[in-house]
Amino acid sequence: MAKHTSFIVGAALSLGLALPALAQDAEAEAPATETATMDVTAETVVATVNGEEITLGHLMAARLALPQQYQALPNEVLLPGLVEQLIQQTVLSQATAEVSARGQIQIDNEIRAVKATETLGDILAGAVDEDKVQALYAENYVDAEPSVEWNASHILVETEEEAAALIEELNDGADFAALAREHSTGPSGAEGGALDWFGPGMMVEPFEVAVTDMEVGEVAGPLQTQFGWHVVKLNDTREAPVPELEAVRGEIIEALENEAVEAALAEMLEGAEVERIELDKIDPAVLSDPSMFE
Repeated sequence: MAKHTSFIVGAALSLGLALPALAQDAEAEAPATETATMDVTAETVVATVNGEEITLGHLMAARLALPQQYQALPNEVLLPGLVEQLIQQTVLSQATAEVSARGQIQIDNEIRAVKATETLGDILAGAVDEDKVQALYAENYVDAEPSVEWNASHILVETEEEAAALIEELNDGADFAALAREHSTGPSGAEGGALDWFGPGMMVEPFEVAVTDMEVGEVAGPLQTQFGWHVVKLNDTREAPVPELEAVRGEIIEALENEAVEAALAEMLEGAEVERIELDKIDPAVLSDPSMFE
């Protein structure tokens, strides 16, 4: 297997054969009586292959690396399948006296990735607590300058000429909603062009810039975006309501975690001795050249 030798792919190939049969067996057979369980740890040996031990910890790590379609299978099905998978992998690995250059590089990368993931876990473990969540909520929402939301309607057409003609009709007293229902090609046309309330960043930039400079009741256009030509009416503005903490808790936690990781990584990089060659001296095509491993 020159192309894929990673642990995850190995698990998928082996379990792709073993687990469907095991799943069918699990549905067809139900144990008549409960079997007494033994006390185990991650170091508990579940099998040996020519003296090489396979532990429960190996099975647990293999389970975490399974493709998503296998994650939903019950542990009662996964346990025997994973044992067989690791036995097969062990037999295959013992048949190879030396790891190829490609294989060793992949091992190096996987070890590096595992260690990096564990370091990230340590960083994230101290990144969030309730005091930090409350403080960032207050900073970003409660104590922040209130932002503006707009309520607007629009008529979307294909050409600037069509938009200009609609503006002339509006100037002559035509009803905006009626024109939107008749002419707009956008999904809001059926609702008279109504877009409801939206805040900063929710509309394409030209549209947001336009409503920012408009007065309530004003009609503007023709305005071009990637969707076509717009005639825009600003219906109302308001201060954006402050969201409840629970509504934005996930965003706050993500922000705290990102901040912690970025700060820790910046500090580590600052203290690290990093040397780079000039990449413009390397042909990027070599990244896809398997002969480089030979």
